[in-house]
Amino acid sequence: MGDIQEPRKILPIVAAFSRYGEALEWGKTQAEAAWGEIALVSEPFLLTETTYYDQEMGPGQSKQFWAFSELRSPGDLPDWKRTSNRWEETYAQTGLWPEERPLNLDPGYISEAKLILATTKDRDHRIYLRDGIYAEVTLHFRHKAWTSWPWTYPDYQRPEYHEFFDRCRAYLRQRMTA
Repeated sequence: MGDIQEPRKILPIVAAFSRYGEALEWGKTQAEAAWGEIALVSEPFLLTETTYYDQEMGPGQSKQFWAFSELRSPGDLPDWKRTSNRWEETYAQTGLWPEERPLNLDPGYISEAKLILATTKDRDHRIYLRDGIYAEVTLHFRHKAWTSWPWTYPDYQRPEYHEFFDRCRAYLRQRMTA
C-alpha cells in the first residue's frame, strides 16, 4: 500500500478565446483579480483548425494563454472552471456583442508531466473530479517534448502552443526549486 501524499503544486493556466480583443482583456482582468498575477502571456493565436465554435462565437476567434505566477493545488481545478463559466455568462449578458457566447475561458494547469484542461463534458478519456467538472490530459511531456493523444484538440498540437507550454513548464520548474 502506498502512502497518501499531497499532490505537487502546479501552474494554473487559462486558454481564453474570442473574436474580440476587448473580451479577452475583460477575461484577463477577472482572472487576475481572482487568481493573482499573470506571469506569462502567449501571443494571440488565430484559430484555424476548427469551425466548432463559429455558430455560438462567430468566425475568426483568437486564442491566448495566461499562466499565473502562484503555484496551486491541482485539486482546485473544479472551482476555477465553475468560476470561469460564471464569468462567461456575465460577459455574455452585457450584450456588447451579437454572439451568444463572445468569450470562452478554459482553465487548466501544467505540471512537469502534463497539461490538463477542465471541462463540463464527459467523454471516455475524461475523469470526473467533482461539482460537474471533468479533467482531460490534453498533452503529456515525453522525451523532452509535448506529445498529443488521439483526443488532443488539433490546435493543441501546434508547435507555437508547445513553445509557450515549454516556457510555462520551465517557469514551473524554476518556481518549484526556489
